Amino acid sequence: MGGVTPLEWPARDLASHRVASTPGRTAVIDADADESWTFRELDRRVETAAREFQELLEDPLEDRLGLLLDTRPAFATLFFAAMRLGTTVVPLNVRETTAELAGKAERTGIDAVVCEGETESAALELADKLDGVPVRSVDEPTSGRVRTLAVGDAGDDAAPPVEPAAREPDDTQLILFTSGTSGEPKGVRLTVGNLVASATASAFRLGVDRGDRWLCCLPMYHMGGLAPVVRSALYGSPVVIQREFEPRETARALERSEATGISLVPTMCTRLLEAGWEPPEWLRFVLLGGAPASSELLERCREADVPVHPTYGMTETASQIATATPAETAAHKGTAGQPLLFTDVTVVDESGEPVPRGEIGEFVVSGPTVTPGYLEAERTEAAFGDRGLHTGDVGYADADGRLWVLNRRSDRIVTGGENVDPGAVADVLRSHPGVDDAAVVGLEDSEWGERVAALLAAEAGSVGLESVLGHCDDHLAGFKRPKTIAVAESLPRTHSGTVDREAVRTRLLESGTDVSTWSRRE
Repeated sequence: MGGVTPLEWPARDLASHRVASTPGRTAVIDADADESWTFRELDRRVETAAREFQELLEDPLEDRLGLLLDTRPAFATLFFAAMRLGTTVVPLNVRETTAELAGKAERTGIDAVVCEGETESAALELADKLDGVPVRSVDEPTSGRVRTLAVGDAGDDAAPPVEPAAREPDDTQLILFTSGTSGEPKGVRLTVGNLVASATASAFRLGVDRGDRWLCCLPMYHMGGLAPVVRSALYGSPVVIQREFEPRETARALERSEATGISLVPTMCTRLLEAGWEPPEWLRFVLLGGAPASSELLERCREADVPVHPTYGMTETASQIATATPAETAAHKGTAGQPLLFTDVTVVDESGEPVPRGEIGEFVVSGPTVTPGYLEAERTEAAFGDRGLHTGDVGYADADGRLWVLNRRSDRIVTGGENVDPGAVADVLRSHPGVDDAAVVGLEDSEWGERVAALLAAEAGSVGLESVLGHCDDHLAGFKRPKTIAVAESLPRTHSGTVDREAVRTRLLESGTDVSTWSRRE
């Protein structure tokens, strides 16, 4: 028999499918303007933006569209409009310099830029570096070189409808850049299939309820901020969009919108708790990603009845790889949980061979959420092996497949010929009662090649170095004990929440204390 089964492709954009299925459901809630619109209303906005893209782009199926705007409802409209035309979206970090943006725009071959009021001047500088690509703004422009893109317009009912492009699973929908904490940021290609598979797998882990509302206050130019937009459209539930995280305002937004879920990085969750936030009874999950959550933070969440789900993920896997439930974090401290459905994680040794459960190695990931590759073919070839994508992350799995993430493979310290995993040393430091968090790096050493160095996050006067070293003596071999230590109120982090290891290194070089000659306890 002929015909197309429900699981076959090609498929249209997610907004087209959702409006055909549940047009009257709420699609987007603007937490700042206290406005909302249904999937029918969202679809009309998407249609209007898609018409403008047809005029802006020479070949929507081949062109790449740069989005230089922060988290806001217009971002969601633009993303679905580009998806409707089959156009690849390149979200750009609004906090980067023009030079940084230009490098990424040139590597991706951007054909047009959409900005907002606050990024208009940067967009024009970027356009000049790209031989004058067109610039449009979702706000009223101040330059005559920029035209308005009417994302808030409900559209012209008399205009002919935009024919949605047929989307195949392997069509590239997004190009996102990694944080670059271990080298030059990589341009990651994410397909339609990657996004749908990630949303599906996440639903099996977190669950989906008819009354769900997912609050998004993370930057949408990162996968952590864009994922709730994609997933909510697939699930048919509202996404609540807050332009910027602020502890008290975010707490109020959770209450007013009756959001049942929220995505945060650990520093955000900490600031919420420090502001006295108490989770409402309807909150089902706090998806915590972007960086490892300290045991202290997870304990505070348990005490405050925060349903926190720490997650291990990558841009290359369209977000989550493994996610732990609150019960798992209590029973198996430090775990990132088991891999999501359809995601396979193999722990391998230096030669690429699997290691037994409990042994440390590199995580290799395969499955439908995994990127087909990077912008540069040589990077793709270097990253993929017979078992999948080599993540560069070091850790181990227990007998039940739960993952413990220790550190980046590239962060491994070699001191006097001995290998030291900085993540394992950091875990020991975090277990000291006076230490809130820790980052461990290698510093150049004329005698040993590298020395182990640690930046501790602790309240002023709450921790003594002698006490820390004694604690290390009880738990670490001598070559693993930090030789340089500094204390700060908090660890420096990137915009996505990951520890900024170069900033840690700089802090240690500038103000670290040499403890290598301090007397050790017998």
